[in-house]
Amino acid sequence: MTPDCSCPASYPAWHGQDIDLGGYRTHTLPIPTLMHMPLSYEIYLQRQQHALEQLHLGEIWPGLALTRTGFLRGSITRLLEDAPSLSRHVGYLPRPFQVRAHLHQGNVGTIRQTVRDMQGLLLDTGCMPKELYLCYLTCPRCADARGGEKILLLRHWLRSELLTKRRAAEAARK
Repeated sequence: MTPDCSCPASYPAWHGQDIDLGGYRTHTLPIPTLMHMPLSYEIYLQRQQHALEQLHLGEIWPGLALTRTGFLRGSITRLLEDAPSLSRHVGYLPRPFQVRAHLHQGNVGTIRQTVRDMQGLLLDTGCMPKELYLCYLTCPRCADARGGEKILLLRHWLRSELLTKRRAAEAARK
């Protein structure tokens, strides 16, 4: 791995699991995006890392950034160790904050089917899919040395009574 690489050295083994991140302390930095494409992504990662060092805040998984994009804006969120801070970018995730995790082997251009499959599984279990967070585990510079490109997909979801009732009604009809 090159010294300027911002890829996490370690990451959680959450593949295929539902995880409750509610109550985790976070540092969230807004980023500009254009049609879901982050602008100056590496610069914002470095800016966030510099801010964490200045605030003397430790990360649970150093370098693991949860990236959420939107049409014009998004955010980069890092999970922190619990320590006091007066920064406006430091807060807590709401409780509950359920996410379904999937470790994707490939780059952003190949995640479409994986995201569809995750969404279908969530809908089948009566859960309403919400935001999608991408955690880039490797960059193009270090991908070959670390076993290829990897992205940890985290899909936030909420339990839906309406979807649960519809699934039960469909099962009763069959």
